[in-house]
Amino acid sequence: MPESAAATPLHIIVLVKWVPDYQLERRIAEDQRIDRSGGVLSELDEYPLEAALQIREATERPVRVTALTVGPAGASAAAKKALQIGADDAFHLNDDALAGADVAATSTALRAAVEQAFASGDEDTEADAEAARLVLTGMASDDGETSAVPAQLAERLGVSLVTQATGISVEGEAVVVDRISASEQQKVRAGLPAVLSVTDQANDPRYPNFKAIMAAKKKPTTTWALADLGLSAADVASKTQVATADPRPPREAGEIITDDGEAGKKIVEFLAKERVL
Repeated sequence: MPESAAATPLHIIVLVKWVPDYQLERRIAEDQRIDRSGGVLSELDEYPLEAALQIREATERPVRVTALTVGPAGASAAAKKALQIGADDAFHLNDDALAGADVAATSTALRAAVEQAFASGDEDTEADAEAARLVLTGMASDDGETSAVPAQLAERLGVSLVTQATGISVEGEAVVVDRISASEQQKVRAGLPAVLSVTDQANDPRYPNFKAIMAAKKKPTTTWALADLGLSAADVASKTQVATADPRPPREAGEIITDDGEAGKKIVEFLAKERVL
């Protein structure tokens, strides 16, 4: 048994998402959903992962960093990338019933997955059962961009929520967070367990080196279906459905103004017409 809060192990779960590669043109599949045949780890999820690694490096207490992803088979690439960057282990929830899941369905599945991941410690010790627990997410996903999952997940888990984190430190059984609001910078303190969303201003994510890439091959990744978490397809039925989806129309050619001495006047007239002024 740990003798003090400072010696209590800390288990951090970082949610990582496999999203369409932003460098490629996004396509809509026949089922009215985004074609996810090619994807990458969401760039915004690298910031909470880096925050977790910095917490681990800044303390002498045992810290376990777990990557958790939900998605089709290809999402394992996001988990693999997280392991290469520095996560200790990874979990992948893959079930056809989650295809096209909305925020409510996603947060329902994530609640069960987070609880299962927290309970998946070393069976030979009580370390994980005694560990302080923290969930980190990105400020949004690169595809959906709702920013609603952290709040819904915290509510379903019944734990504290802090959003827009730009700095994080763990002090015993609490987390101290620098965060930004609409008009001010705040420092808040929340007891653990907690869910934090981390902004892209929090840090500079690291790149995996060759040694880390090779070490990641020996790190465990566990794949679950909904049934492994005690859930059914009905439990994660989406409350919203996409009725139609069409490609964005091509951008029309802009208006070219040639400076014949009246260019300034023409620009002002154009901006006024577009109601920019």
